[in-house]
Amino acid sequence: MSPRLFYRTVAIAEAVTWTLLISGMLLKYVGNAGGLPVLIAGSIHGFVFITYGMTAVLVGVNQRWSLKLIVLAVFTAIVPYATIPFDIWLDRNRKLEGVWRKTATDDPRDHTWVSRLLRWFLNHPKTLVALFVVGIAVIMTTLLIVGPPGGSK
Repeated sequence: MSPRLFYRTVAIAEAVTWTLLISGMLLKYVGNAGGLPVLIAGSIHGFVFITYGMTAVLVGVNQRWSLKLIVLAVFTAIVPYATIPFDIWLDRNRKLEGVWRKTATDDPRDHTWVSRLLRWFLNHPKTLVALFVVGIAVIMTTLLIVGPPGGSK
């Protein structure tokens, strides 16, 4: 899977889960369905939201985006559906073109510690996937301990 397809898939999934979350909120507050719809949709959205953020960082580093652009990519997940137009913008501006940078070239940027670490993880995909899973689990667990925004209602 190319960086473009990976990023695009997760960006679309993040937007879809916004629909689930908004639907769950409508069921709770308009349809008087109780908190279960929000709990289920919120959990799914939270998982995909975190996955999107980690994906934006991974793809951004691989594609040599500026730190500002990586941060902007992560922040688009906060605004409902913003990942879709941002993905389109990235694509139109050729920010998603190319392959995974698994090998070094003569480019001096390929010899930074970040590029070496990226290559190591890309050449050890099981470790990269495990890191993603552990990262998502740690972030979700921390957020569950902290509790929902605004307290429980």
